[in-house]
Amino acid sequence: MNGLSPRTLWYMEYLTPDLVQASSVRQVIYEGDTPYQHVQVLETGSFGRMLVLDGKTQSSESDEWVYHEALVQPVMLAHADPRRVMVAGGGEGATIREVLRHDSVEEVVMVDLDKAVVDLCKEHLPEHHRGAFDDPRVTLLHEDALAYLERRETPFDIIIIDVPDPLEGGPAYLLFTVEFYELVRARLAPDGLMVAQSGPTGPTNVREVFTAIAQTMQRVFDHTSGYHTHIPSFGMTWGFIACGSAAAPNVSAMSESEVDSRVCERVVSPLRFYDGAAHRGMFGLPKYVREAVAAETRIITRDNPIYAV
Repeated sequence: MNGLSPRTLWYMEYLTPDLVQASSVRQVIYEGDTPYQHVQVLETGSFGRMLVLDGKTQSSESDEWVYHEALVQPVMLAHADPRRVMVAGGGEGATIREVLRHDSVEEVVMVDLDKAVVDLCKEHLPEHHRGAFDDPRVTLLHEDALAYLERRETPFDIIIIDVPDPLEGGPAYLLFTVEFYELVRARLAPDGLMVAQSGPTGPTNVREVFTAIAQTMQRVFDHTSGYHTHIPSFGMTWGFIACGSAAAPNVSAMSESEVDSRVCERVVSPLRFYDGAAHRGMFGLPKYVREAVAAETRIITRDNPIYAV
């Protein structure tokens, strides 16, 4: 039984093998293939303009600010003085947009393998990047993030991993391995922090990748802080994990009042989602997530990668 109107074009995404989310499509702005992935830029009825890679929603106009503020602002505000920041992925430009809200930042290196996707986002997703690519503090590189980090000598204060899900045959699955996280730790300053988008955290899919990513990070870093929030265009709650060495601040330890005061003192333009109350809610993971992470035994390696469904 199908209740979708046959007169309407629909974008349908499998959230799990047994669950589909659908949105009407008002316009297919772009669809094609790059050397790395299949790309769609869609104008939808439910979520506005969307970027879709290999059939997976990456962000939408309606709620990208929830995702990107959640990804970026906690680590930026936990660090005392973030000056040098790397972003792996983040082709829409919204991740660097959030980083550039901080006047302390002197250097942002954005490394995104797929130049074609970035160029499409520059042209078709102006409400995502809002001119961030033109900021003189930004260096944009189109190469493998792992290769870039291997030759980088100056340490970063913050490294943000905003790459697509680890799909089999996709461009990003090696950036979820213990070997990659060891390289990241070696390229962070002693008080530096890393954060990574880490997949869905719903009751039916928290073990898809989130728990294994958490367990893998725990092998490398002295402390990790998992958190999540609901992203409507993803159709579920989405997880992030922040981590660092013993000398780095614990992101989850910030109090509600500390977050609010740091936002007021250090963020140069208004946020729409993240504040002290949101921070407290995001880091208060429900029992089923905590228990699933504690029970996880998988460690992601080059030889034993993990793939999202």
